[in-house]
Amino acid sequence: MKHIVRLIAFTSSLLLFNCPLLLFNGCIDYSDTTTAVSVKVQLQMPAEFTKGSDFEGHTVHLSLNGTTTQTATTDANGMVEFSHLIPDVYDLSTSWDISDAEYESLTGEKPQGNSCTVSGSINSTFIKDEGSVITLPTNVTVKRDIVISKIASAGSKDQNNRYYMAGKYMELYNQSSDTTDISALYIGLLDSTNPQPFTLANLHDAYNDSVVLVKQVFQIPEGAKPIAPGQTVVLTNSATDHSDVSATEQDLRDADYEAKDPTGNTINNPHTPALLSIYSSTGNGATMNLVQGGPCGIIIFRTDEDIKSWQKTYAYGKTTGNQLYLLVPKRVILDGVDYMRNKPTGIDLSAKRLYSDIDAGYTHINAYNGWTGEVVYRRTAKVMSNGQKILTDTNNSSNDFKVSTTIKPREYDDEN
Repeated sequence: MKHIVRLIAFTSSLLLFNCPLLLFNGCIDYSDTTTAVSVKVQLQMPAEFTKGSDFEGHTVHLSLNGTTTQTATTDANGMVEFSHLIPDVYDLSTSWDISDAEYESLTGEKPQGNSCTVSGSINSTFIKDEGSVITLPTNVTVKRDIVISKIASAGSKDQNNRYYMAGKYMELYNQSSDTTDISALYIGLLDSTNPQPFTLANLHDAYNDSVVLVKQVFQIPEGAKPIAPGQTVVLTNSATDHSDVSATEQDLRDADYEAKDPTGNTINNPHTPALLSIYSSTGNGATMNLVQGGPCGIIIFRTDEDIKSWQKTYAYGKTTGNQLYLLVPKRVILDGVDYMRNKPTGIDLSAKRLYSDIDAGYTHINAYNGWTGEVVYRRTAKVMSNGQKILTDTNNSSNDFKVSTTIKPREYDDEN
């Protein structure tokens, strides 16, 4: 609203300057911009629900500037109503879990994995008309055993106020009740180039929404030790102690894998196993290019295919360029986090890299350019009787992640 109000004031002054004869008649009536309105939201069930739909009793969240302002529960027709809204740009989201039996009842098919999550979101919709009806589409996804749980890419400043980048890391988490194999798991870093070489609209036009563009791919080596329920895997460029640099830096000597830097520019730990560098858009990508302020999106995936044979592309509409990007088939992706760059004008949603069925929302740090030690990490959904934490995984990073400058590797909140 702040930007809208400023625009209105500026526009009004121009109109008064340019049409003095209309001063007393009024050039434009802006009174309706502050009139509270009501809006209805209609859930649209996943296309897979061919045998029926469970419309009633689902919570829909209405958010403004990242903060939930209202919630409502759907009626038997899948409808909710929000009232007393000042016209502004809002986000809408919903999410709920369904059991294997519910999935089979609704789809007529057995689930291909664990229980599932139904989720949907609409980002940055301008609500201004009284009585309007907004359709909220949903997707159904199998709950993942391994999720991307933490991204620490912001960097920091040392005691001399110099930029420090060596302590960046990311973390994976085992959500399941079983020990899980991470051997040969791939980690893909999404494009961070400005201007963006491929928008989602470009990917739709060129590849019919079937691929995700990445700039780098790393792999956990074959024969990696499986991880127990509730345990984490820490991946970094420098598995050394960074805690003496600033209060936000961490001791990463116990990191599980390290992207080795053959140039010697990054200090490596000879006792830490190597995170394998598989592909880089620049051809020189031994270390993870985790961008300070974002974008810094990540996907994880598995495949038995030779990924070096997968299609590569230059920026949209070009046949040459400085960077050649890898196209990862969407069908192999297990989890994805769309980590966006924060700006004084807000998040630019046209810069989203991931489709809504991979990440319906996004996460970001509070700083515009990083260097603050901020870490994005998953909320804790619940704590099991055995003490294992289940992290929030609604397929929507806007709901799932929080930001902290104090949280440490392998550490999560006790409450959401």
